[in-house]
Amino acid sequence: MKRKFLYFLILLPIAAASINAQQGGYVGPGADVITVAEARTLRDDMPVILRGRILQFLGNERYLFEDETGSIIIEIESRLWRNITVDENDLVEISGEIDRGFRQIEVEVDTIRKL
Repeated sequence: MKRKFLYFLILLPIAAASINAQQGGYVGPGADVITVAEARTLRDDMPVILRGRILQFLGNERYLFEDETGSIIIEIESRLWRNITVDENDLVEISGEIDRGFRQIEVEVDTIRKL
């Protein structure tokens, strides 16, 4: 009995780490990369995945993002960078959601990945 309990204590952290490593996001229909032009046509709070380049820091966690179809302002909270360093030459993939304001449209970024 003690041996089983000891194995349980040893294996529990390993199992927990494995579960965390397997967690991911949605990859089914509608999870395709779209263009900035397509993103601009979507309703508020719609999820998006964009691939392109971050051209400029605009201040207050806002950046100018561009792909081959145009540009859009994106908002990336500092905690999301996770030691990723990019410049205007690096290709990145961002996922987030559309944020339609009174005067402009932005993307609130949930994840960023350097490609």
